[in-house]
Amino acid sequence: MRKPAVVVAVLVCLGTLGGGAFAVAAQDAPDQGASERSIVITNDDGGLASVALPGDTFAVSYRNSIYKTVAEERYTVLPDGSFRLDQIAADQLAVLEEYYGVPGAPTPAEPIDRRKYVVDPDPAHPAVFTELSIAATDLGERTLHLPGAAPVSLWTLVDDDQPFILLDIKETP
Repeated sequence: MRKPAVVVAVLVCLGTLGGGAFAVAAQDAPDQGASERSIVITNDDGGLASVALPGDTFAVSYRNSIYKTVAEERYTVLPDGSFRLDQIAADQLAVLEEYYGVPGAPTPAEPIDRRKYVVDPDPAHPAVFTELSIAATDLGERTLHLPGAAPVSLWTLVDDDQPFILLDIKETP
């Protein structure tokens, strides 16, 4: 019975130290009056992860099941918290030309880009979301990309028998 008491004591100590560190960090942080945003990842069982959004863009890449190469959908977060598909990128032209079937011609990506080709989505059908439901399977290797941060392997957060997750933008005070 000592183990629960030890665990409680350790948690109390960590909470006290963490609270003190938070108070010091809060004192040093500039008061900008603006809240931060996070991408919250959930499924039917609840919260899986929350990742700080360092700006107003993010991307989700995946291995296309037909072409077996990586494609990426790039989003811009709008002031109301919704997000708009602004660019599609891929390592293979056929993914953009045939699978997505967008009206514009793909162009070579910038040399620093993760993908080889980019194209704008169909302007006649803007894709704006308040949440994004995706299947994060091992085969698809869905990955969240944020500027200046390590990629988040979404497929490792769920099992293939229940792969569906939701991505949502939340304000964090």
